[in-house]
Amino acid sequence: MSREIAVRIGVLVWLAVVYTALWGDVSVANLLAGFAIGAVVMLTLPLPRVSVTGRVRLRPLLELLVAGTYYALESSLQIAWFAIRPAGAPTSGVLRVRLAIRSDLVLVLCADVLNLIPGTMVLEIDRTNPTVWVHVLNVGSDAAVAKFYRDTRRLERLLIDSFERPPDPGTPPIPEERP
Repeated sequence: MSREIAVRIGVLVWLAVVYTALWGDVSVANLLAGFAIGAVVMLTLPLPRVSVTGRVRLRPLLELLVAGTYYALESSLQIAWFAIRPAGAPTSGVLRVRLAIRSDLVLVLCADVLNLIPGTMVLEIDRTNPTVWVHVLNVGSDAAVAKFYRDTRRLERLLIDSFERPPDPGTPPIPEERP
């Protein structure tokens, strides 16, 4: 069995499981309906092919999961504090981050991770020059902006280490932003 067929079967099984979970009743009829609807969706709305290069590395992936969870919890507490504190709303703004990510798939994963962190939302992605524009809730101080860039760089490094091949020697580094 080729990799493409295995991926298609996996997607079909996933769609059937999601359909069954949405109905909230595990039955043969729901599972068969999920397979049927999943097959129709896959045939009528095919996803474009995405080239996948590199390989998954477990240690950086686990570190990415821990760091992403930590940032999400930290930001949730920060937003809760902003909601109950006596001062007004925090200063928000849009920050640009140039990334060293080369893969479109990893770039999308980076945007997804940034969107999972409360107080941030990716507004735009430029694939040609891997750049994201992110709305950040708290940019009221240079320290807050520097922290955002530091956290984003850490997530970027973990994503690259988890999913991409090492860069070719002689590849110029991406210049750092200055707050």
